[in-house]
Amino acid sequence: MAGTANVMSIIEEAPLPSSTDRFQEKRERILDAATQLINLHGVKGMTFVDVAKLVNLNTTSITYYFKRKEQLAAAVMHRSIEQMEDLLADAENARTSREKVASYISASFDLHARIRRKEAPPMAHLSDIRTLEMPFRKELSDRYIEFFRTLRSFFSDPINDTQKALGVARAHALIESVFWLPAWITQYSISDFDRLNSRLFELFDKGIAKVNAVWLPALLPAPVSPEAIGGEMTGNFLRAATQLINERGYRGASVNRIAKKLSVTKGSFYHHLDRKDDLVLECFRASYNRISNIQREAIMSEGDCWRRVSSAVATLVDVQFNSDFPLLRTTALHALPTEIRSTVIDRSNRIARRFAGMLIDGIAEGSMRPVDPLVASQTIMSTLNGAYELRKWASGLPHEQAAKMYASTIAFGLFADR
Repeated sequence: MAGTANVMSIIEEAPLPSSTDRFQEKRERILDAATQLINLHGVKGMTFVDVAKLVNLNTTSITYYFKRKEQLAAAVMHRSIEQMEDLLADAENARTSREKVASYISASFDLHARIRRKEAPPMAHLSDIRTLEMPFRKELSDRYIEFFRTLRSFFSDPINDTQKALGVARAHALIESVFWLPAWITQYSISDFDRLNSRLFELFDKGIAKVNAVWLPALLPAPVSPEAIGGEMTGNFLRAATQLINERGYRGASVNRIAKKLSVTKGSFYHHLDRKDDLVLECFRASYNRISNIQREAIMSEGDCWRRVSSAVATLVDVQFNSDFPLLRTTALHALPTEIRSTVIDRSNRIARRFAGMLIDGIAEGSMRPVDPLVASQTIMSTLNGAYELRKWASGLPHEQAAKMYASTIAFGLFADR
């Protein structure tokens, strides 16, 4: 792939000793430590001091390999994208779309198994790419786009705009599900990975709906407005912060930008809120409360379990595509203090388990395919989380068609002719 062998010269360091095994070994250790810190605290929370402590070096030694923190962060992201590119190496040679997707999913589980055994370096969350300075941000974004295009080519060549749009939705849903793996496979042992791999591919192969199912969801009552959660001013901060964090990441959603978006002063922000982290936590709470409300509305709605699940999914996708108060993406999770983060993760898992319960009811009723409800519920969560990224894509399609097309990836699978 273009870009795989071409890590731009701007992140090249100390050329003379780079050929030695010792130099490379230390460099990899530094990248491993930086990856760990970025995954825990984001790029903003990763410091040379903390990296040095993890690898038993002094800070000056770190600067010998990477002159600036941005260079180190960019190198971490490049290494992670290279790992992603490697996942496609065998898949690209497969004959059919199904074989290519199966190979990609299998390679992803294998990589996570090797990471857990410490046979492969850890992967960094790529959400902070958008917060990096230029030219790092463009360089990494271009490389990721190339990766996405390769994955999109796994599906049939589009013969019209509708098929092209469907290919984008399918590739995006597949990538998001793989990115979401670390959120739930830690609950399983490596010996379970083969079964999980089979269940996830089966899900994307055939979906959760029965063969003769029809997509006729009912959009459920609108989620609670931010003003109803915290009053007019705090509600405005919730809306602005959610939009900015989804678009720019935690670091990019500065207090200055939030205040500017609302045409108020920083002083006004701190009059209503003590810290930015408090606002982020409230954004998470608001998002999870709204998802829970929609789930409860769906469970109490008319129709069979398939219609209830599809109505919940369609409503939440519509919120991500069209609402000025979308759900907060999990990209902000690592910005929260560790003691609070676990509480937020627990809430996310409870929401996933409710989806699992809805799926189990549908399977027992006979209105839905027998799938692994735990795997399927986490895939629904990843689909909803990733939907915000496709707002621009959705804006180019008729309102109902965009939600149907995106949700079809989990409803009917990645290869259905609808």
